[in-house]
Order: sequence, then C-alpha cells, then structure tokens
Amino acid sequence: MKDNLDRRVVQATKWSAVTEVMARLVSPVASVILARVLAPEAFGVVATLAMVIAFAEIFTDAGFQKYLVQHEFADEADREQSTTVAFWSNLVMSLVIWGVIALFSEPIASLVGSPGMGLVLTVACVSIPLTAFSSIQTALFKRDLDFRTLFKARLAAVLVPLLVTVPLAFLLRSYWALVIGTIVQNAVSALLLTVFSKWKPRFFYSFDKLREMLSFSVWSMVEAVSIWLTSYADIFIVGRALDQHYLGLYKTSISIVTQILGLVIGATTPVLFSALSKLQSDEGEFQGLFFKFQKYVALLVIPLGVGMFFYSDLVTRLLLGGQWMETAGFIGLWALTGAFVIVLSHYSSEVYRAKGRPKLSVLAQVLHIVVLLPAVLIAVRYGYKPLYITRSLVRLEMILVNLVIMYAVVKISPWKMLAGIAPSCAGAAVMGAAAWGMLHGIPALLSGDASALLSGPLSGSASAALAGPGALSGSLLYQAGTVLVCIAVYVAVICVFPEERKLLLSFRAKSRPELARDGTDRWQNLKT
Repeated sequence: MKDNLDRRVVQATKWSAVTEVMARLVSPVASVILARVLAPEAFGVVATLAMVIAFAEIFTDAGFQKYLVQHEFADEADREQSTTVAFWSNLVMSLVIWGVIALFSEPIASLVGSPGMGLVLTVACVSIPLTAFSSIQTALFKRDLDFRTLFKARLAAVLVPLLVTVPLAFLLRSYWALVIGTIVQNAVSALLLTVFSKWKPRFFYSFDKLREMLSFSVWSMVEAVSIWLTSYADIFIVGRALDQHYLGLYKTSISIVTQILGLVIGATTPVLFSALSKLQSDEGEFQGLFFKFQKYVALLVIPLGVGMFFYSDLVTRLLLGGQWMETAGFIGLWALTGAFVIVLSHYSSEVYRAKGRPKLSVLAQVLHIVVLLPAVLIAVRYGYKPLYITRSLVRLEMILVNLVIMYAVVKISPWKMLAGIAPSCAGAAVMGAAAWGMLHGIPALLSGDASALLSGPLSGSASAALAGPGALSGSLLYQAGTVLVCIAVYVAVICVFPEERKLLLSFRAKSRPELARDGTDRWQNLKT
C-alpha cells in the first residue's frame, strides 16, 4: 500500500508541478504586458475588490473542500451524499452572499477604500458563485490525487489572461479589463471541471449531513477567516491610509512574488496535504514525508528568494517596467522573507490540517495578527518604504510561532527541520555574497566610488551603480551574466553536502544513465 501511495504522490506531484509551471509561465507574461498598459491605480482598485471576494468565499466554501479531501467516509454512498450536500450548500450560500453584496455594494466599496466602485464590486462578485460551483469537483480530484485532470482545466484557465484580459486592457485601458478577465477565467474553470468530473450534481439534500460536515469544518472556516485577516488586513489598512497608486504598488509587489514563489507552493502544497492526510495514522511515515518535502522545496525556494532580493531591480524592470521601480525594494524583501516563511511556516499549516487539528493553525494566525495589525498601523504613517520593510519583516514572527507549536504540540522537532534546510541556507548565503560582490563590489572598484560598497538591495542603487557614467556598459547584460554565475556558485556549494549531492546526481541520472550509481562514488569519479 505504501509503495502504491508513493507512486501516486510522485505522479500527483509531477502533474501538479507541470500545472504550476504552465501557469507561472503564462501569468508573468500577462502581468508584464498588463503592468505596462495599466496604471498602478487600476491594480489598486482590483486589490480591494479581491479582498471582499476572498472574504465572501470563505463562507461559501464553509470548509467543505477540506472535509471532502480528508474525511474517511463509511462507503461510496456516504461520500456521494456528502458531496451533493456540500455542492448545493456552497452554491446557495454563494448566491445569497452575492445578493447581499450587490444590495450594499456602495457602502462596502467605500469601507474597503474604493468609494464609487459599487457597480464594479457587484460585477466582480460574479466570481463567487462561479468558484462555488466548481470547488467541490476540485476537492474530489485532490482527494483522488488526480492532478492530471486538474492540469487540463487549469491550463485552459491560465490562458484567459493572454486571450481575454490583455486585449481588453488595450481596448479599455481600465480596471474593467482585469475584472472581466477574472470572471471569464473562473467561468472557464467551472465549466471544464464540471465536464471532466465523474461526479455530477443531483437533487438531494440532508440537513443531518450538513450538520455533520459543519461540525467537522467549523474550525476550518475559523482558520480560513484568520488566514484572510493575515492576508488582507494590511490591504485594508493601506487602502484606507494611502491612495490607490500606492495600494497598486503594494498589492502588485506581493502578487508578482507570489506568482514566482508560487510555482513551488502550488506544485507541492495540494499534494502534500492529500498525502499527509492518508498517512495521519502512521507517525513515522508522516514525518518522513514532511521532512522530505521540506528539504526538496528548500533547495529550490531559498536560493530563489535570496536571488530575487539581490536582483530586485532586475526582476522589477523585466517583469513590471520602469513605472514600478519605486517598489523594487519591496519585491526583493518580500521574496527573501517569503522563501523562509514557505519552508518553515507554510508547510506547518498543512501538517495541522492533515492531522485534523486546524485549531493549531488558527492559534498561529491569531498570534500573528496580534503582531501584524499594530505594526502595519504604525508603519503606514511614515510612508511606503517603512511600511513594506515592516510588513516583510513582521511575517518572520510566523516562523517562530509555528516552530514552537510543531515542537510542543505536534512533536515534530524544529531542530530537524532547520538541519534539513541548512545546506540550502549555506548555499544561498554564499550565492548572496557572490551576488553582492558582483553587483556592488566590482562596479565600485572600477568606478572608484567607495559609496557603492555601502549600497544594498533595498537602496535601489544597484542598477544605477552599473549604468552610471564610467560604469560597466550594458548593465542589463552584465546582471544577467552574474545570475548565471550565482546559480553555478549555489550548485557548487550544495554539492559539498553528500545527501544533496546524491539528489542532484539522481536528477542528472534520468538523462545520463551512467550516473545512476551511488552519488558519492560517482562524485569522486567526476572530480577526477
């Protein structure tokens, strides 16, 4: 049974990864175009709308998705009945909430910092019933680890920004392009998931089943609300305290980093939760799978976060364009802190849910909100830069909280977690030092400007140091070249560690069969 589950996890991870790769390849392309066509203010308006929609969807889902993924049903009939009740509950609740939002659209829009946008909010909330219509089918595919089918639906949906949103942006030049594009994207996803699903809605309802599911899901709902607060409370504060321009910069910076780091998160998190849920009664296998996922993710995401921190100017210039350079420092710092939050905090939440203990995740979120809200309220008074520095650093508190909970309650050693990612941290640290030397040290030596040595990723001066009078010509090409050097440095440091070296060689062995033997011995042969 374990071998069969391992194979299914590998297959699920493969298809989940392929899905995320395709999505992350298409989404940045659309973002690059949209960021050059639309002003930051348009993204600020959509950010406030998304905050309302995300809050509403917590109550339309009511935790039923997690229930269907994790719950052990008595038989197929029990599963069928629960699925049907969840579907109709989601759909009816979504329509009711959409109606309430439409009725009070203007006051709600003013409350979140977008006065006069009541009609836009009402139209945008069409996404609520569309998402509710397909969320149950998504849960069933995840439960069966059928990420291949989810890939097909997701691939079609991610093409919508290119085929619909971008053309509309050129025609309308307003936030309407983003609103309509999102609605079409959700409609395509709902249609395809319904067509692909073996389960189809039928007329059946049981209030007993509803009570049973709600008793299981109530803490999942509370957890979802707490996650929403940590994700959107700052958006609400920024929308009220600053203008739509800075709200657009703020939200888009978070979104662009999420798109990049989300390539790893999106490919692994659904699979990890589904797989851990199946192993919740076998503590040894449970922890083994968790540590393995954590180590593998760290090898990718930590150097990515460190790299984006040192090359934030380059990332911003390439992905968003010149009008967004004011937020380059935020993109870099959010990516750096995000890499460690993903590895040491994000996956802890999946452990709590897989063990059926969402209260622990709620506790972690509440303890974070207690720190987050006053920090953001104070920092926003001093301007945009103090705000994003504070917001980026305060999220590290989540790491400390989750390490304590994992140790004290779940009995998973934080020392083992830290030891597992130590090679990735060491490689990223050396890589970061190399990046700083190439971006600041070499230009300072060539230009004779010692002040360049004091500049850092948050100063926004890396590009200026390379492109200024007497500096290196073709700065963009130079920076791109140093990126390749940094990758080589990271891989070289990682190869010093036996387990990581064997892992890298195992990847290479898939295309080079002669390297399929023991990694340590082969490494000795390669060196000679």
